[in-house]
Amino acid sequence: MRVLDRIRSNSTGRLALKVGVGIVGGLVVAIGIILIPFPGPGWAIVILGLAILAIEFHWARGVLAFTKRHVQSWTHWIARQSLPLRALIGLVGMVFISAVVWASVKISLHIDLFQISLDWLRAR
Repeated sequence: MRVLDRIRSNSTGRLALKVGVGIVGGLVVAIGIILIPFPGPGWAIVILGLAILAIEFHWARGVLAFTKRHVQSWTHWIARQSLPLRALIGLVGMVFISAVVWASVKISLHIDLFQISLDWLRAR
């Protein structure tokens, strides 16, 4: 018998598992959502949180399946494109991520990385 089945075998265990999975999965999803605008694994953390929630919640299984279908669809579409188009998509992604990093640093730390870069280039 699996561990989760043993926990679910009584009403107290079922409730504790549902509450625990809900809290942990919800926290992981919330952290992922906060991290989405920043460079890094924000979306991956959201998906991890959905996977945790899918242990106990049917709706999370549906959202996870929907996400998996669309990520695979996007990945397969990109793979079918020509190399120049893939390079352009990568460049657009890099520009977007750079803009997010610049805005994040500018807003949170009041440091203009673009101006610092220009000043550094002028000094060379």
